[in-house]
Amino acid sequence: MPGRRSTTPAFVYGATAGLVADRILGDPRRGHPVALFGRAAQSVEGALWHDHRGWGVLHAVVCAGGAAGAGVLASRAVRDRPVAAAALTAASVWAVVGGTTLGREARAVAGALAAGDVEVARERLPHLCGRDPQALDGPGIARAVVESVAENTSDAVVGALVWGAVAGVPGLLAFRAVNTLDAMVGHRSPRHLRYGWASARLDDVAGWPGARLTAVLAALAGDDARGAVRAWRADAGKHPSPNAGPVEASFAGALGVRLGGTLAYGGRVEHRPVLNAEGRDVEVADVERAVRLSRRVGALTLVVCAGARLLAARAPRKRRQA
Repeated sequence: MPGRRSTTPAFVYGATAGLVADRILGDPRRGHPVALFGRAAQSVEGALWHDHRGWGVLHAVVCAGGAAGAGVLASRAVRDRPVAAAALTAASVWAVVGGTTLGREARAVAGALAAGDVEVARERLPHLCGRDPQALDGPGIARAVVESVAENTSDAVVGALVWGAVAGVPGLLAFRAVNTLDAMVGHRSPRHLRYGWASARLDDVAGWPGARLTAVLAALAGDDARGAVRAWRADAGKHPSPNAGPVEASFAGALGVRLGGTLAYGGRVEHRPVLNAEGRDVEVADVERAVRLSRRVGALTLVVCAGARLLAARAPRKRRQA
């Protein structure tokens, strides 16, 4: 497959440059492409919304398909220019991954907790997750931050790189579009219970490979590989999310802490199973440990995805030589 081989250097160099740009610069301060996509998706919802799954399917197809289609057109425009193709990949990776911002927000909450300012920590928590901060005390906020770091390592870094390795720029953009749609309409609110069903299920499918890779790499890069694997095998299936379960359980075991338990979303209380019951309670210092683990997982993901592309490119060449 010559086309696939020709795109491999662009992905390897571009993904590396994009991840480095994220580490150095973080997310764009203004005009973030994901925010622009969110506003466009909101407009589509305003035009299409009906309390029916079929209209939700159309919403997902229009929005995610539009993002993928834009990626296809952009990739075709630079396919004969390797430097431009690598630059496009780098810009796309920088736009869709969010590891640095994830760590920055987690550390901001942890800093407030360390200073004893729970109110400031509650104000910052919505930047990370949709939990009701007023229902959480200091330890509960720290636990929520660690869980959010774990889940978003998969959603904001690993999953995007995996789909970039599989499908290039269209894969990067489509994955981020699907993940954003799930955050916007995939929750179980009365308005989105039916309309958001397709977006939620599509996110489950798209996130499956990245979540498993995240869990594997967290076990390899954490402090307790056996504990991570044990927690993953014992507790991941108890989590209501098929993708957050393996990731959070593996992080819990790797860090030696307990995650899960009672939480609140928008006034709705959920009693989730405990992940890694053998671990200890989360402490503020564990937020920094989770952020460092997330960064190691992101770097290892780049190595795995780049290596997979290089191996895939060499296979047809060896077959022809044989």
